[in-house]
Amino acid sequence: DVQLMESGGGLVQAGGSLRLSCAASGFMFSSSFMGWFRQAPGKEREAVGCIDSDGRITYADFAKGRFTISRDNANDILYLQMNSLKPDDTAMYYCAAAGRRVAGGNCAILLLIADTWGQGTQVTVSS
Repeated sequence: DVQLMESGGGLVQAGGSLRLSCAASGFMFSSSFMGWFRQAPGKEREAVGCIDSDGRITYADFAKGRFTISRDNANDILYLQMNSLKPDDTAMYYCAAAGRRVAGGNCAILLLIADTWGQGTQVTVSS
């Protein structure tokens, strides 16, 4: 089975940090097009950042300079390091994967073609 499982969420004070993990199984992780998305209550799901099959990473404007995506191909884990967290970062965070190789893709494309989503991990940032 193709699966994604997020972990690492929690409650943190503004200015703090969290590292989210997304453990993958059942597909060719190292060459997959993957990314992180988030959804706050009453808002639409939005992209945080994505990594294409060539390892090229793109970030949403709000994530630039604060969030970092990395991939551990030996253990099939996608990470999202989040620093300088703000209350506006409070949301459910999801990882997603497209079951195919895509080079040059961005998060808008991944949102359309992702065929596997994790269950999400809650991040709450207090002021």
